Amino acid sequence: MKALDDKFFKVVRDYLTIYLPRQKAYSTNTIKAYAETINLLRLFLEKEKHIRFTEITFSLLNKNVISEYLDWVEEVRGCSVTTRNYRLTVMKAFYKYAAMENPALIAPYMELKKIPAKKTIKTPVNYLSEKALNVLLTQPDTGNMRGIRNQFLMIFLYDTGARIQELLNLRIKDISLQSEVPFVYLTGKGQKTRAVPLQEKTIRHLNKYLSHFHPQKSWDTEKYLFFTVIHGQHSRMSEDNVAAFLKKYAKSAKEKFPEIPDRVYPHLFRHTKAMHLYQAGIPLSYIKDFLGHSNINTTDRYAFADVSMMKKALEKVSKTADILNEKGIWDDNEELILKLCGLK
Repeated sequence: MKALDDKFFKVVRDYLTIYLPRQKAYSTNTIKAYAETINLLRLFLEKEKHIRFTEITFSLLNKNVISEYLDWVEEVRGCSVTTRNYRLTVMKAFYKYAAMENPALIAPYMELKKIPAKKTIKTPVNYLSEKALNVLLTQPDTGNMRGIRNQFLMIFLYDTGARIQELLNLRIKDISLQSEVPFVYLTGKGQKTRAVPLQEKTIRHLNKYLSHFHPQKSWDTEKYLFFTVIHGQHSRMSEDNVAAFLKKYAKSAKEKFPEIPDRVYPHLFRHTKAMHLYQAGIPLSYIKDFLGHSNINTTDRYAFADVSMMKKALEKVSKTADILNEKGIWDDNEELILKLCGLK
């Protein structure tokens, strides 16, 4: 059996370069996020404990030290409770791997598992009203090529509910317009691919965009749907490029419609689509599949009644009461009220 203080950096290397990419087949972005968590642990130990990376051992990383690290992530770095909990999840996954490789680390892993996740306060999801969305979509100048591209990208981002990476990774070959139900293939987290149906109005915008940027005479199914040209070479459009024009359009839209938030970002379109679907009465299970969530708990964040939904519900109840014009069965019935409240 190996000693408890097996070389920490060697286990980290094997975990990030062999186990996660080859055995778990995790995406590059996921591996990057895991690496960031371990790298932050390294920075914590260096800054707060004056311990160099090569001096880190598993015996040093006990339950108390990891708890201190999580507090540092939240209090010193100013991260949210959600981020803190994510860092804890990654550390538990890493220790589980380490314990599989070296049975002597099973006990430290079991100790680490005892660290509870912090409770988070659920906050309403940020999203755009239909009017705010329409104002934002009319900001690009569609009299030029760039405006046509930027407007369609926002439309496609909303209509497909795609993550920005999913959208920018799209190639022409991922779009099927000849099927009975036209759709686009989106590849999300964990390299999971889902088919998202396209509506007729979306297809009209898509065809207009394709006629300008991907004319049939130069059709290449391997080309990125959204691209930039640098030194004559077509390249995948960057997230920074999208963020830049969204910032510009948000500013001009807010001058016309103050309801527009100060910050408009790609994921806001995804939240907006999900909320509009939920408000339209679409079951959460369908929204889950549409968004590509692996767990319904992730989709549950959209299941809350916003102010407009409450108002409509109250108006409906109010109208019903007016029609009935009857006295409530609980009026002047204290006994029933106590029972309904669980007090009797």
